[in-house]
Amino acid sequence: MRLFPILLAIVVMGLIYALVFQRDGVMALVTEPDTVDTAQEAVPDASSSDTSDLVGVVVVNSVARVLDQAVQLRGQTEADREVELRAETTGQVISEPLRKGAFVEAGQLLCELDPGVRQSLLQEAKAQLAEARARLPEAQAKGPEAEARVTEAEARVIEAQSRLAEAKINANAAAELSTSGFASTTRVAATEAAVRGAEAGLISAEAGLRAAESGLETVAAGIEAARAGQQSAQANVDSAEREIARLQITAPFSGLLESDSAEIGSLLQSGDHCATVIQLNPIMLTGYVAETQVSRIETGAKATGALASGEDVEGEVIFISRAADPVTRTFRIEISVPNEDLRLRDGQTARISVASEQSAGHLLPPSALTLNDDGELGVRTVGEGNIVAFFPVEVVRDTPTGIWLSGLPDEAQVIVIGQEFVKAGVEVVPHLQEVGQ
Repeated sequence: MRLFPILLAIVVMGLIYALVFQRDGVMALVTEPDTVDTAQEAVPDASSSDTSDLVGVVVVNSVARVLDQAVQLRGQTEADREVELRAETTGQVISEPLRKGAFVEAGQLLCELDPGVRQSLLQEAKAQLAEARARLPEAQAKGPEAEARVTEAEARVIEAQSRLAEAKINANAAAELSTSGFASTTRVAATEAAVRGAEAGLISAEAGLRAAESGLETVAAGIEAARAGQQSAQANVDSAEREIARLQITAPFSGLLESDSAEIGSLLQSGDHCATVIQLNPIMLTGYVAETQVSRIETGAKATGALASGEDVEGEVIFISRAADPVTRTFRIEISVPNEDLRLRDGQTARISVASEQSAGHLLPPSALTLNDDGELGVRTVGEGNIVAFFPVEVVRDTPTGIWLSGLPDEAQVIVIGQEFVKAGVEVVPHLQEVGQ
């Protein structure tokens, strides 16, 4: 008894679904009775019985069109360069301030600090350097004399060694002659005394050599000390000059003052702000591109920007980030825009359009998308002999009027209603639906 109400409910739900979600397809089927009837009349009864078991589907005839693949994004203008100039030393400002908005040239003085005693410290360091430079030649002049003493001492050692060798030969000869009875004891004693004298002379010569070598080492140490003193004095001079150079803070490049420079009479400590300089020519258009579209943009691509003020600008892409933002998964791009008259300001919002290569695509309703048995996204089409085929596709762009797809032939009859009830290779009965292309 409960089976009939359940079946009735299923039928009613099916009708509601068809009227609400498949309204276009139902209307197409309803509005084509004459065509269907005419076709049935023209076909023999046998043919009618052959197609009675085939699934009917609604198709649209889609023709590929050139798709403008410009990448659209939101962004803003940014200064090409910006720097905050800060003091590197302590001092009181003695220069007249420049007001924000003023144009400054590269190297122009922005803040000058009171030198105080720094000039006298520099002169003292230079005097110490001159003294150190004078000591070095003096120390170097002692080198040849010390080397000569070493050479002389070495010669004395050689001479003493020769005398010792001669004395030993004489002593050995006297000893042998004395054994044979040909030399007296006195002669033997005299030769032995000569050997001891020669040994003492050698010891004295070697001591003299060591003293000469020590003197040479002392002279070399004096030369190195003089050189070290000169280097230290030079370092003191360089440090004093750098300290004086820090008293003048200049613009590193031509640009506009974004803030007033420090007021005269104010005391700046190391790290205190002097002025901010920005460069607006060229100016940058910056934005962030989704990871699905970043591969469509190349360096050097032309780009346009529509500013919130209503002004349109043109430029080219000069930078594409290789690392995505860890939060948004987007990539930063920078577009260089000429701004010779400085009419464009830092921080203006803009709608950016970056040109990319054009390609062909099909504009279809989202309902045409389906999945095959492998879970691959695509659409089903009706080909020759009303046979269904499946084509994998890629979504190029989503628009309010439909989605642009790539991967289809230049012309195809795409199933928009009934694609879920058929598979590739089966025969169907297509019903053409006219849609605006």
